[in-house]
Amino acid sequence: MANLEQISRILEFLSEIALPYQVIQLNDPTFLPGLRHNKGVLQIDVAKVQFPGDILHEAGHYAVCEPAERCLLDGNIYKTGLQNHRPKQQMMGEEMAATAWSVAAALYLGFPLQVVFHEAGYRGASASLIEAFENGGGIGHPLLGAFQMTCPQQGFPSMSTWIRTLSWA
Repeated sequence: MANLEQISRILEFLSEIALPYQVIQLNDPTFLPGLRHNKGVLQIDVAKVQFPGDILHEAGHYAVCEPAERCLLDGNIYKTGLQNHRPKQQMMGEEMAATAWSVAAALYLGFPLQVVFHEAGYRGASASLIEAFENGGGIGHPLLGAFQMTCPQQGFPSMSTWIRTLSWA
């Protein structure tokens, strides 16, 4: 069973930063248990979420997405993105940035990185990702800087804004 205290704190955080989400009951199968992208809103079935860090990663997609294209995050966001002519390289960059964003959010919330990089995720690379981020490496955080989301004085993982406003389109 997922840690309900962590989930509750994550939902409070998403509300604080005004990230679009909705707590609902999901009856159909989803890519990640208890999570679905629906036309620019992250839908969360708290009873079905297995790993709280999955909420952070999926929320990261909304946070780092090209602002005018957030409404296109729907279903399988990669396949839907291609159908909506979103460039592959842009989406791959956003995937990396969402990973870094979820790390920054987890640290901000006082969670260990194992919350984001749990054993069931990241195709067996969780331990190496934790090590990379703990040692000043990791993926995606240069993009957070390029999106003007990280604190200019402190750098990653300190964030000056949690939702991307800078548009490259």
